[in-house]
Amino acid sequence: MSDDLAALFLRHVCQTSPAPLGIEVARAAGSTVWDAGGRAYLDLLAGMGVANVGHTHPEVVAALRAQAERHLHVMVYGEFVQEAQVRLATRLAGLLAPPLAVVYFTSSGAEAIEGALKTARKHTRRRRIVAFEGGFHGDTLGALSIGGNPVYRAPFEPLLPEVTRLPFDDVAALAAIDAHTAAAVVEPVQAEAGVRIPGPAFLPTLRRRCDETGALLVLDEVVTGFGRTGRLFAHQHWGVAPDLLVLAKALGGGLPLGAFVGRREVMETLARDPPLAHVTTFGGHPLSCAAGLAALDILLRDDLPARAAALGKQLRGALGALVGQGGLVAVRGLGLLLGLEFARADLCAEFARRALEEGLVLGWTLHRDTVVRLAPPLVLDDAEVDEAVARIARALR
Repeated sequence: MSDDLAALFLRHVCQTSPAPLGIEVARAAGSTVWDAGGRAYLDLLAGMGVANVGHTHPEVVAALRAQAERHLHVMVYGEFVQEAQVRLATRLAGLLAPPLAVVYFTSSGAEAIEGALKTARKHTRRRRIVAFEGGFHGDTLGALSIGGNPVYRAPFEPLLPEVTRLPFDDVAALAAIDAHTAAAVVEPVQAEAGVRIPGPAFLPTLRRRCDETGALLVLDEVVTGFGRTGRLFAHQHWGVAPDLLVLAKALGGGLPLGAFVGRREVMETLARDPPLAHVTTFGGHPLSCAAGLAALDILLRDDLPARAAALGKQLRGALGALVGQGGLVAVRGLGLLLGLEFARADLCAEFARRALEEGLVLGWTLHRDTVVRLAPPLVLDDAEVDEAVARIARALR
């Protein structure tokens, strides 16, 4: 990084960690990021799970250019008929199990969680929210209130009242969901908690318990959606459908976009008593929706969920053979969402440092300092898979 730009970065861009990666990005394409000095980095994080179809996919860029020439922002979301929004909402509804049919677009995943919480409370006229230990749903106050790590909640308390956290993947604990519960909010796979995959009974039992009590099931697929786990949406692995589905990250094809999707009678609660019960200015920005629709078309046309399933199996096998080296004790995952678990936090941090030296972009998770998460673009090619494994092996030595 040039000295002037590095100094300005540290002085004027708010820092959220004591040691930012500090790569000065010159350009990015596919699974590669190049810095200002021309060095190529193999991106195994995909912008934290955003670039599922790869960085700057030419079809996404073309869709952006075409939309930019038509119009940018013209009115707050929901007031004007904007083709990019309508086409993307219609496409999403057609891919989801009935009765999920109505989409509310936001600017981010945390904003979508906030909207889903408000909708659940208003629709059910209940206040209690059930969440799960280890869960991560964003950093706004409502999203943080249902987060599963007390270290991140404590500095900002008091947060939302009447939040109950249950142990993740504990079927017996689900009896705590009762007739006072507005919603149960859960990730199908807990990403920040170290790529924790529930057993076969957990999500179906949670679905039944919500049905029994009248609580809404809110599935947070901000990380796991759009092919990441080997299915278009992770909840399809367990054969359950939520009342509200929260999406973001890969939804926008590289641009900021989030959404929550529900059945009509639930979503209509935002239009009455009072009207405009939930509004957003930039949610569903036409550029973001145009990019999202192009990315979704690519994802489906090229069957990238199936590619994620196959590559994930290949990577888990190759990386599993490295267990025992450099403190690596386990490799787990679903599709191209993988967790590398280390015996100690210092060994995990040392591996991440050495991996960056090897030209790999990856990082450990917020809630488990012994786990490195891999979430590469789903367009990773076979040669890049082999190269990634070789570099990881070197970083473990």
